[in-house]
Amino acid sequence: MRGDHRSAIVAIHAALIAALVCLQVVVPPFHHMLLARIMVLAAYAIGYNLLLGYTGLMSLGHAMFFAAGMYGAGLPLFYLGVGAPEALLLGIAASLVLAVVIGALTLRTSGASFLIVTLMFAQVFYLSTLYFNRITLGDQGFVLAGHLPPISLGALRVTLSEPVVRYNLALATFAVCLGISLWLVGSPIGRVLVAIRENEDRTRMLGYNTFAYKLLALTISAAIAGFSGSVYAVITSYVGASFAAILYSIYPLVWTLLGGSGTALGPFVGTAVMTYTIETASRFTSSYLIVVGVILVALVMRFPSGIVGALRQRWVPWLP
Repeated sequence: MRGDHRSAIVAIHAALIAALVCLQVVVPPFHHMLLARIMVLAAYAIGYNLLLGYTGLMSLGHAMFFAAGMYGAGLPLFYLGVGAPEALLLGIAASLVLAVVIGALTLRTSGASFLIVTLMFAQVFYLSTLYFNRITLGDQGFVLAGHLPPISLGALRVTLSEPVVRYNLALATFAVCLGISLWLVGSPIGRVLVAIRENEDRTRMLGYNTFAYKLLALTISAAIAGFSGSVYAVITSYVGASFAAILYSIYPLVWTLLGGSGTALGPFVGTAVMTYTIETASRFTSSYLIVVGVILVALVMRFPSGIVGALRQRWVPWLP
């Protein structure tokens, strides 16, 4: 974190969290659920941004980690009746183990080769969810409603089907992932990741094990993706193979680039702008994707470094 502006940086990000806390009491039910989805998906994009924006590794396989979190949490809930906290931990563990194995193989490549290899592994994972249809129920997926037992917090029983609980679970997920991102990019580890992004050969010459640092970045990124995937399964009460398809690997890439790659707030801004653009355009025309495409092209041309990236370039160069 940039020392001279530490207080301002903390204040800006704390103000965003505070605004999201307050919004839940003023927005109508439709936007209540939409904001919850945006926060969880923004957490997913924050994880992706750690890999792309700060380490310089562009992956097309992150849907694999997001879906691993969903299935890691959803299958024990659906078949074994475990509690929601245990299911969330299992979802994170599933994506974490997968990241270590996949990372050890894919990080032996770089550039376009890394992009293609991650895409191939993600396609294998997606096809596996279809092949084991009797367990995963394939494209049809399975609904978790009725399989989410209440959580006991002392004398308080929290029911996960209540909108206010879902919203605050999404908010807590987003806040935790944003905090991890801020801490990591401001730490010595984050400085090494940026050095790898800028010049990996020179970083290696300085004595750093760049493979180990890249594996660490991929593992943290995948764990955040798995965390957000498992929470998304809980708040939407649904798990399906479509979340492992390539589209869910492209989404975090677009959200990150639109909001600002290498900025802490960029993934949230990109996710919110794109989600609300799609929701608004779809009310007026069935060909809303054309409208969304035109708007996104205009935004990218106007802000080539992303919306938050442009703010940082022009007015707040200390923004992380």
